[in-house]
Amino acid sequence: MPQPLDYLKETPSQTAGPYVHIGLAPGAAGFEIFHNQLGADIAGPDAAGERISIEGRVLDGTGTAVKDVLIETWQANAAGIHAHPADPRHGEVEPGFRGWGRVVSDFETGRFVIETVKPGAVAGPGGRPMAPHISLWIVARGINLGLQTRICFADEPEANAACPVLGLIEQAHRRETLLAEPAGPGAYRFDVHLQGERETVFFDI
Repeated sequence: MPQPLDYLKETPSQTAGPYVHIGLAPGAAGFEIFHNQLGADIAGPDAAGERISIEGRVLDGTGTAVKDVLIETWQANAAGIHAHPADPRHGEVEPGFRGWGRVVSDFETGRFVIETVKPGAVAGPGGRPMAPHISLWIVARGINLGLQTRICFADEPEANAACPVLGLIEQAHRRETLLAEPAGPGAYRFDVHLQGERETVFFDI
């Protein structure tokens, strides 16, 4: 006899298992079943602005690299415009710019690389400009719910100081966990710490 809805329980949450890469990034898992890997080209060849590369790792509480991470990214173009109908200026985005990507860490080292263009500032709460940033969604085995965070840039001090989102983080050392550090021309370093003293700021979205 069917039970009333009041008796139904929520399905337990589960971590992202070993099949997440097969389903979302099969090329990285060794399955060449698509001609083009979805999310591999974030900016497209015709995107304006500064080409950048962000390298990093996702580290657990002991400082050990998590080696099966999948990261999705969202960002505006160099002019601060999102390639999404919700942005009233989305028609101005250059052809081929998606602003969305899917990056997989190296299964041996845990290293990931994001190749894109540096985003421009976009409007935040109350219309105040947010610092240039790239939003991240992180999943891996051992993570029950995808983690939301963002990459800002340490070489944008004025924009970071005025950013309404970074301003919500009271402790300066906690804000620093969201800053990618310059590592050469067009290169940045950004590690995500899941736990510990240097734990990255994550957002409840």
